[in-house]
Amino acid sequence: MMKFRKFVGILLYTVIAKHLPPSYSRPFGKAAKFLRYISTKLILDECGKNVDIEKGAHFSRRCTIGDNSGIGIDCKLNGKVIVGNNVLMGPEVMMFTINHNHSRTDIPMKRQGTSEEMPIVIGNDVWIGARSIILQDVKVGDGAIIGAGAVVTKDVPSYSIVGGNPAKVIKVR
Repeated sequence: MMKFRKFVGILLYTVIAKHLPPSYSRPFGKAAKFLRYISTKLILDECGKNVDIEKGAHFSRRCTIGDNSGIGIDCKLNGKVIVGNNVLMGPEVMMFTINHNHSRTDIPMKRQGTSEEMPIVIGNDVWIGARSIILQDVKVGDGAIIGAGAVVTKDVPSYSIVGGNPAKVIKVR
């Protein structure tokens, strides 16, 4: 029964809901938001209340998302990404939980395969700015802010504001 539920959710999301207008658009935004929420609840093992998945968002079935959180327009969450409660996510955010192996110089990188998956964990009350990139094995602490366009390669302390490439702490809230 669980596989059938997920299948229905994936079909509903990929064929219809993913392509509907953003939740803020009129007159169909609220209906689109509701349909994306219902399909996401069917797909994910853990999906909180009042979740807002926006138009064009791509996420792995292994993601979890907390109450009152959202995945922005055209975001890509690849692999095991754990999103806490009350998380704001701007458009086109990307999260990757695997990487290419590159340690050997005698073999082309293309043939070295990929690393083991290392989850990304986003704490509660986090704001992730547009076009940010978060890489594998990163933990973003509660209350943190990730500036637009930041490339996050290391853990982000709670209540800090980070930005840049690579992202660095700019300020503490």
